[in-house]
Amino acid sequence: MEPKEHTDMLEKKASMEVEGSREAPEKINKVALLCAVVGSIISIIFGYDTGVMSGAMIFIKEDLKINDVQVEVLAGILNICALVGSLAAGRTSDYIGRRYTIVVASIIFLIGSVLMGYGPNYPVLMTGRCIAGLGVGFALMIAPVYSAEISSPGTRGRLTALPELCISLGILLGYVSNYVFGKLALTLGWRLMLGIAGVPSIVLAFGIVKMPESPRWLVMQGRLAEAKKILFLISNTKEEAEARFCDILVAAGLDENCKEDVIEVPKSNKGEGVWKELLLRPTPPVRRILIAAIGIHFFEHATGIEAVVLYSPRIFKKAGVRSKDKLLLATVGVGVTKTLFILVATFLLDKAGRRRLLLTSTGGMIVALTGLGFCLTMVEHSKEELTWALSLSIVSVYVFVVFFSIGLGPITWVYSSEIFPLKLRAQGTSIGVAVNRLTNATISMSFLSIYKAITIGGTFFMFAGMAVLAWLFFFFCLPETKGRSLEEMEMVFSKSSDTNKSRNGIV
Repeated sequence: MEPKEHTDMLEKKASMEVEGSREAPEKINKVALLCAVVGSIISIIFGYDTGVMSGAMIFIKEDLKINDVQVEVLAGILNICALVGSLAAGRTSDYIGRRYTIVVASIIFLIGSVLMGYGPNYPVLMTGRCIAGLGVGFALMIAPVYSAEISSPGTRGRLTALPELCISLGILLGYVSNYVFGKLALTLGWRLMLGIAGVPSIVLAFGIVKMPESPRWLVMQGRLAEAKKILFLISNTKEEAEARFCDILVAAGLDENCKEDVIEVPKSNKGEGVWKELLLRPTPPVRRILIAAIGIHFFEHATGIEAVVLYSPRIFKKAGVRSKDKLLLATVGVGVTKTLFILVATFLLDKAGRRRLLLTSTGGMIVALTGLGFCLTMVEHSKEELTWALSLSIVSVYVFVVFFSIGLGPITWVYSSEIFPLKLRAQGTSIGVAVNRLTNATISMSFLSIYKAITIGGTFFMFAGMAVLAWLFFFFCLPETKGRSLEEMEMVFSKSSDTNKSRNGIV
């Protein structure tokens, strides 16, 4: 089939899929759902590690007698190491496969959790946190990619949002762990909080090997019969499996009529020269895809979610909540809110679309951050207690978390894992995750210093300004991808398809 004919066919199919997706969401295949759920357990471990540290820091600081700078470094070093882990994960997953990359991430998490749970002093605790950070990098890159590659176009939004939902569930479990173990002896409580994360790592390492490999990775290795067999398992009909198989073959640069079980795939199709195609000589669509992925990952954390999740006890304290128990309970409320609304988002992604949810979400965040900045500024400069400002500060935190969770939070991972071409997907996604972790680390390691320099209210005004820039970026640079197959994404990002996208209601 000629390239132009294949492009025309994809455009017609995309138009039909977009129209169909407006009528009713596609039924989720049970095997694909199970794969996505098991693969997303790694995200629960990461979320737990993030959430538990927000409360554990209170006890660690008291027990190990460390200062605020050391607390900031302890919080942020995880993300610096995750940056390294995410870059390594892209090449690793191209080499050993998506499943075994998840196994590697589980083992790294296990080692990090054991060291943190032991933690006799600050250096050992830091070492465990650094090792766990490498696992985080692997997890954040591989979980959404695996989910995206086993999903059909009509269910990809829901299944690829599962890792973000699991991160939120993990954060919530971390908050609950803070509350439960915080009642134990000082030297024991925080160590149990951190060490218990090793248990699900063991479960995942054994569970994931029972799941099928990504059919797209198998095609890249030339293992066509295995890929086709798995596609029959994760598709609702034989026709759907055949169509997906043909699309993957074409995207991999192979003959769609190939009947061989195993073929020799050129090195260029196995991930060789990917960095050159991504960074040095990208085509115009690939350049736009890379900018979109880097931008959405940057703005996810530049708008302040890490400050709210990691330092929510301090924010509530500034807003007038004094008792340690109430601080931790208010923080648990943040976790519950985040988890519930990401769950809501998973059902909306394939109905409302990525773009509409993203713009609505960011608009709501702008309002909430502006309100939080105003209220905290009033509280800080008032000589008497302003009950209305204290109450509104807490409400603003929850509103911010709600809007983040219905859009920017889950869509960042769905969008960035689905837009890269097959050959570039693993390492392209790893670049996005690296930017995500670098931004996350910058915010988590500098938040306390920034709010001491420009006040806590000023800091949230700064985040509101970043949210305005984020809204503009999303509006101009991120086209709709709902209902499109992974193999069509270069067409979506090419200027030549702008007219078609507008007609289909995609832009």
